[in-house]
Amino acid sequence: MSLRHSFACALTLLVALPTISLAADTATSPATAKQLASKGVQFLKTSQAADGSFSGFAGPGVTAIATTGMLRNGATTSDPTVAKAIDYVLKHAREDGGIYGEGSNHKNYETALAVLLLTEANKDGKYDDQLAKAEKFLKGLQWDDAEGHAKDSFNYGGAGYGSHSRPDLSNTSFLLDALVAAGNGPDDPAIQKALVFVSRTQNLESQYNTTPFASKVGDGGFYYTPAAGGTSQAGNTENGGLRSYGSMTYAGLKSMIYAGVDKDDPRVKAAYAWIQKNFTLDENPGMGPSGQFYYYHTFAKALATLGDENVVDADGTEHNWRSELVAKLAELQQADGSWLNTGSDRWMEADPNLVTGYALLALSYCDDAKDAK
Repeated sequence: MSLRHSFACALTLLVALPTISLAADTATSPATAKQLASKGVQFLKTSQAADGSFSGFAGPGVTAIATTGMLRNGATTSDPTVAKAIDYVLKHAREDGGIYGEGSNHKNYETALAVLLLTEANKDGKYDDQLAKAEKFLKGLQWDDAEGHAKDSFNYGGAGYGSHSRPDLSNTSFLLDALVAAGNGPDDPAIQKALVFVSRTQNLESQYNTTPFASKVGDGGFYYTPAAGGTSQAGNTENGGLRSYGSMTYAGLKSMIYAGVDKDDPRVKAAYAWIQKNFTLDENPGMGPSGQFYYYHTFAKALATLGDENVVDADGTEHNWRSELVAKLAELQQADGSWLNTGSDRWMEADPNLVTGYALLALSYCDDAKDAK
C-alpha cells in the first residue's frame, strides 16, 4: 500500500530515535503547522546524504517525498538541500520517460512521486519536457485494452508497481496524484479509466461495482485491490469480504473527486459515511499503527480536496480536522524535528526521512492557505 509497499523490502533495521515530543514546547501555546514544518525541514537538511538523497538505498522515492514536503513548507529550489535532491532524482530519469531506480520494481510509484516533486519545482517551465515524458510513461503503465484487459476486467484502469504487475488502489492513487499535478482534468481518458478501477475497490455494490466483493462488507470503505483474487491489508471477513481501512478509504475518496465525482454521488456519500464512523487520528483505522503516517498524508489531502473544514463523527462530535491533525503531529514530533512511527516499522515507517516527508506533506494542507495541492 502506497510507498510503504514500495520500499518495505529495503528496510532491514533502523534504530528508533528517542520518543520525545514537542508537547512541553506547546503546553501553553499550541504549535502551528508552520512551526512544526519548520522544524521538520531543518531536520531534513541535517539528514541528507552527500549525493543529495534521503534514504537513497530505497531509490529516488523517499527523496522525492521529503523534498516535495520541504517545497510545500517554505523551502525553495534555490536552497542547496532542495537543489541537490532534485539533481539526485533526475539522475534516475530513463529513456522510456520513467524516473526510477536501476532494476526497480516500483516504477509507477517512483515516477509518480518524481512528477509531484518536479511540478512543485517547475515554476519557470524548466522541467516541462521531463514531465511530459514521465506523464506518457505513467499512462503507459495503466491497465487497459492495450494490455489485453477490457473494461470488464478487474485490472482495468488500475496501476501497479510497474508494467504488467497487479494493479492496486495505492499505486492508482499516486498515478492520479501525478496526472492531476501535471495538469490533467477529470475528462482525461486515463483519469476516467482509473475511476473504473477505484470504484471497484470500494465496499459498495452499485452499477459501478459488480465485483464479488462489493456486497460482502458493504460499509462504503475502500481496500487494496479487487484484482488477482482480491486483497485487503486489513484482512478478510468470514464471508470472504475484504475489510475496509483508513488510508485506502481516504485515497479512494480523493481519487473519485479528482475524476469529477461530486459529493452527491452515492459512492462519495458512502465513503464519507465510513469516515464519519471511523474518524480518528490515533491510528490508521482498520490497521492500527501500521502505515499511520501514510494515513495522515492521505487523510489531509482527501479532506482538503473535498473542501470540508469539519467532520462530524458518528457520535455527532464536530472535528476541525486541520487543527486536530496539527495537534497530533505536534504530539508525535521528535526532539530533533523529525517524525517516525514508533508503533510499527511496517512499510518503512521507522525511517525518519520517509515519515518526516509524509508529515510535511500532511502539514502542507493545514497552513493558512488551506489549498489542496
